[in-house]
Amino acid sequence: MGRPAVTFHARAPVRIDFAGGWSDVPDFADMHTGGGAVVNAAISLYVRVECTPGGGKFRLHAEDVGERVFLQAPADIVYDGKLDLHKAALNMLPVAGGVEIISSSDVPAGSGLGASGALDVALLQALALCRRERFDPVDLAEMGFHLETGELKMAGGRQDQYGAALGGFHAFSFGSGDVTVRTLDVTPEAAEELAGHMAIVYTGQSHFSSQTHDRVWKAYHANQQGVGEAIAVMRDLVGPLSDSLEAGDWRGVARALDENWVQQQRLDATISTPATREIETAVRDAGAWAVKAAGAGAGGCLIVMGPADRQLEIRRAAKAQGVGGGGGRGGRGWGRGRTLDWSFDFAGVTSWETGGDAGNRSG
Repeated sequence: MGRPAVTFHARAPVRIDFAGGWSDVPDFADMHTGGGAVVNAAISLYVRVECTPGGGKFRLHAEDVGERVFLQAPADIVYDGKLDLHKAALNMLPVAGGVEIISSSDVPAGSGLGASGALDVALLQALALCRRERFDPVDLAEMGFHLETGELKMAGGRQDQYGAALGGFHAFSFGSGDVTVRTLDVTPEAAEELAGHMAIVYTGQSHFSSQTHDRVWKAYHANQQGVGEAIAVMRDLVGPLSDSLEAGDWRGVARALDENWVQQQRLDATISTPATREIETAVRDAGAWAVKAAGAGAGGCLIVMGPADRQLEIRRAAKAQGVGGGGGRGGRGWGRGRTLDWSFDFAGVTSWETGGDAGNRSG
């Protein structure tokens, strides 16, 4: 009998973006005075990838969206909108002799929580293990950014890949292709307390950020509608918000989060959808301090902050918006007004291997 196949596993967390989103995109970060800045934190919802080399063919499968691609050879790869991140990762880190790549996600597509960046990092980590290579988290983050913006020519910034690779709480500064990383002094105990003041609510709609991105950057380059000013204000919230996180000043965090949401909505009329507005009104009436769309907005999830002793009422208010509200379904039970179960993640990307002589060995 032959030896059992070895499977290489990687897991990367998605993130909450507190402030500064959009300013990490090179259009702004590389050109605007002062560059870009973002503060985010990884959470315990994950994108998972497993790679099993061998078999002579290339089998790609995203379990969460039910898509499959079969290739005879890497030369057959065509970027056609179907599992393009998987294909791009395989182009960047090819595996001789065939490989099966299976991915899954704890969040729906278009959640606004940076799942594609987490998928970039997990794919590259698992494929690197197939090749018996190791990259440090910062290198993985940069490779993930290049996967999207270089290999696939997609618009976007770096914060998602960095959050997924590093885990924990960070303030990032971006400019002229450089990234400065500052790990925030937020203890696990403080993070648990903060999480007790927060909810993540799904709007029932997968966000359509590509169209929104196109409109925002077109307006930015045309100096229209105060877009550049709004992005700069969001960037400038990163310092005060980071200070509030480190001081355990949750009301200060909420004030900055709320101001970021005000500026975020200046970027484009689609940032706040009808479902977003209905959920926002309901949770504020239930006692929420602050609301902000995760990621680019235009659907996806909302980040909600409020008193710890009002969280049950806030969650009930959000859930009530999914009853008879006409909200869409995000797949696999992802309905409008659903609140997620999560905590903060400090580990970042992790990996291990199973099968063969590996047993269950972490890396």
